[in-house]
Amino acid sequence: MQKLNLSQSLSQKLSPQQIQFIKLLQVPTAELDARIEEELEINPALEEGKTEEKDAKEDDFEDSYEEETPQDDRDVNIDDYLDDEYGGYKMQGDGNYNTDEEDREIPISSQSSLHEQLVSQLSFLRLDERKKIIGEQLIGSIENDGYIRRDLDSIINDLAFSQNIETDIDELEEILRKIQNFDPAGIASRNLQECLTIQLERKEHPDDPTVQNALKIIHDCFDEFTKKHYTKIQKRCDMSDEETKEAVNLITKLNPKPGGVADGLVRTQYVIPDFILTNTGGKFEISLNSKNAPELRISRSYSEMFDAYDKSDKKDKKLKETVTFVKQKLDAAKWFIDAIKQRQNTLLRTMEAILQYQKEFFIDGDETNLRPMILKDIAERIDMDISTVSRVANSKAIQTEFGVYPLKYFFSEGIATDSGEDVSNREVKYILQGMVDAEDKKKPLSDDKLVKMLNSKGYNIARRTVAKYREQLQIPVARLRKEL
Repeated sequence: MQKLNLSQSLSQKLSPQQIQFIKLLQVPTAELDARIEEELEINPALEEGKTEEKDAKEDDFEDSYEEETPQDDRDVNIDDYLDDEYGGYKMQGDGNYNTDEEDREIPISSQSSLHEQLVSQLSFLRLDERKKIIGEQLIGSIENDGYIRRDLDSIINDLAFSQNIETDIDELEEILRKIQNFDPAGIASRNLQECLTIQLERKEHPDDPTVQNALKIIHDCFDEFTKKHYTKIQKRCDMSDEETKEAVNLITKLNPKPGGVADGLVRTQYVIPDFILTNTGGKFEISLNSKNAPELRISRSYSEMFDAYDKSDKKDKKLKETVTFVKQKLDAAKWFIDAIKQRQNTLLRTMEAILQYQKEFFIDGDETNLRPMILKDIAERIDMDISTVSRVANSKAIQTEFGVYPLKYFFSEGIATDSGEDVSNREVKYILQGMVDAEDKKKPLSDDKLVKMLNSKGYNIARRTVAKYREQLQIPVARLRKEL
């Protein structure tokens, strides 16, 4: 049986303008220029440049438009789009970004990729065409870090299907060994053990006792070496403390990733700060880095379309559709400029609040002066939602006289002390790092000992918390920090 029910509900939906603002807010300065270029391409009513003075003709046009336009179209007011406040979103404190020096591209030296270098070395082997293709297939299978992890049987199948070349494991390994003699040493290895072995065998004096001991450790005690079980290595390889120490030191100086960072030319990615903080005689000033934000304005040519509409037949359906389209583009341009202005306002307000909250840190850059601070603390100060502060903090950075810091660096939880005060967990991490740096590497401190030492300093902290902070600081467990 069908029933008809009446229910009332309350819901909140974001307007298109709010969604646009949220998306722009989380865009870092380095990517803002691309976002603006994208908007300029899709919206002809938006253009770069400063707003020009309105002339009398436009004022007359607006008056006549108001008089003759039907009531349902009368919400279009050119003043809404051509007002000077929309001439650009540059704001006080945006900083000077129009210098020629900053606009210049940083020159990058030309260099060949790892793949090209290896193919070039392959050409010196004077292989026949068939073996050259096999060699190129092997080089093409080398990953970014310099290893070949693809199974040789699979490479044989690749050659059969893609190159119509039949080969076997013996021939493939023969050519692979030739490639493993290329530079950098260790290239085309199938695992770390093979990589270290190749590098040791290519030492200038391979018969040196230390090199031979290192090879013995890699061949016979590789598992123990990775776990730093040096006592077991000494017994199994029949080495003295000094011999083991010298061999281990030699191994640890080898390159575990002979391919480097990536197969190709890598351009260094610099962090572009969104804020610049200056300290002049104890007075802080925050400015926005707006290098990638050109001035925007509403297109004047679109006002001429309204002028044409004013002098034409208002009953023309196609013309009314054109004006509707123009109005939509003008609205979109106005909303975009508003969103950019609101974005910069929000960034400045958020950064000002962080500066006031963490003022002691910004005075001298001492990490121990950081106060416990969470998103809620800043959201309450600027009377905004926590999600808004999160979007600002997650993708922005500030340049100070002590270096460039991501904003999320200043947010941390509090740790209770014996005195009843809360200190930032960054302070605890700083002290923890200092303890590990100062420890006796022959007898590194366990997590339990670190807990006791922190507790003795007045920090009430549990063992699992110490383990978590140690992992965040990328400090291995005590056993792996042990040295001979």
